[in-house]
Amino acid sequence: MRLRMKYLKHTKFFLVVLIFTSTISFSQKVKIDGVGVVVGKNIVLDSDIEKFKLDLEQSTEGKVKISDCEMLEQLMLQKLLAHHAVVDSVVVSDAEVNAAVNNNLNFFVGEYKSMDKVLQIYGFNDEADLRNELFKIEKENALIKKEQQKITEKIDVTPEEVRIYYNGLKEKKELPEFPAEIEIAHLVIKAKPEEGEEQRIIDKLNRLRQEIIDGSSFRLKAIINSDDPAVSQNGGQYSITKDSPFIKEFKEVVFSLELNEISRPFKSDFGYHIIQLHTIKGETREASHILIQPDIPQANLDKAKEDIEKIRKDVLAGKMTFEEAAKKFSDDKETKKNGGLIVNPYSGEHRFDLTRLDPALYARVNELKKEEITEPFYEEDRSGEKMYKIIYMKDRTDRHIADLVDDYVKIQSLALQKKKQEKIASWSKEKITDTYIKISSEYNKCKFERDWKKNAN
Repeated sequence: MRLRMKYLKHTKFFLVVLIFTSTISFSQKVKIDGVGVVVGKNIVLDSDIEKFKLDLEQSTEGKVKISDCEMLEQLMLQKLLAHHAVVDSVVVSDAEVNAAVNNNLNFFVGEYKSMDKVLQIYGFNDEADLRNELFKIEKENALIKKEQQKITEKIDVTPEEVRIYYNGLKEKKELPEFPAEIEIAHLVIKAKPEEGEEQRIIDKLNRLRQEIIDGSSFRLKAIINSDDPAVSQNGGQYSITKDSPFIKEFKEVVFSLELNEISRPFKSDFGYHIIQLHTIKGETREASHILIQPDIPQANLDKAKEDIEKIRKDVLAGKMTFEEAAKKFSDDKETKKNGGLIVNPYSGEHRFDLTRLDPALYARVNELKKEEITEPFYEEDRSGEKMYKIIYMKDRTDRHIADLVDDYVKIQSLALQKKKQEKIASWSKEKITDTYIKISSEYNKCKFERDWKKNAN
């Protein structure tokens, strides 16, 4: 994102549109305000310009500044794309839109811990009201994205075009600067509980379950006994749908319960639970849980540390590679099979922008050179599991100005993006002539790159 926004600063291409139509632009609900522009059957409100501007500033860390008129032109282009997506009979199914809506709702609930808090913060009456608003936003985003794909689907770049593009940037001294990137792997040794700990927890949860059945408060029992870190804020209660980002076992139990029923103890990656179902509202369930995680004796923690220290020494001595060690010894199921390589959740690739790492991880690997290994360090994950880790710097590329040979794939991607932007720019100039457009007097003073005012009056 940083690289692309830096490039936008030096060009007039419509990169903002290509970035922001793939993400949600959503802020607190406001009453209907002034209509700035009408494009086809789509409108741009005065507040939309401010929202879009705020999104841009936040996403680029304030490093990209464009005027209200430039911002309005980007929004008009989005509305033009959305309008012609409908004209061109672009198909967007309710299922895919609802999936995007659910993803956003799950994100909001994850951030604020409950649906009620989300509704309060964003000013909606109920979940249905919020869903309707999100549906409209995501429907338009999907139409824009598919219309862009339709316009540019046959666009490609040849190696010669990539070379010409690179040389053009070089001559103008506008070569992009690529950030430092790293490829890292880790090896995890988890501390194990004592034998019999599982039965102790199950017995305790069964006692708590019976006490609640006999009349005790579930919420009070949760606050006193649960290892869920959010219990002090929500008393262990959550809003859950089948698309909520809860673990599979948790959702399966919630949706198998009758109203007010309390589950038997069950196990998940987080520990052991009991759940009570409180309400059923359509596809949403309100339920509370008590989570108890196994106790880990200090001796077992010490053993995990000793084991990982020995593994590290063997790798450094050349007795095995880090990849071999991770495959053989690591307790991390997700990375064990690929030698401990960590996947970037945003790109799906193994490379990370060093400057965008979580601060704690950045502090551990910032000074690490290629093929070096950190000292063992203790960590406790969100499920409460206790472990020791080591991190291996498999590859590292420092921040540098783009090079055609070393960065060919990235330059090829930028060249392709530029060509697609030019195609969309050409398409928009053509479509403006036969699309109804009305610009309010407040924005008629703007100087646009395209002839939006041609039939605006």
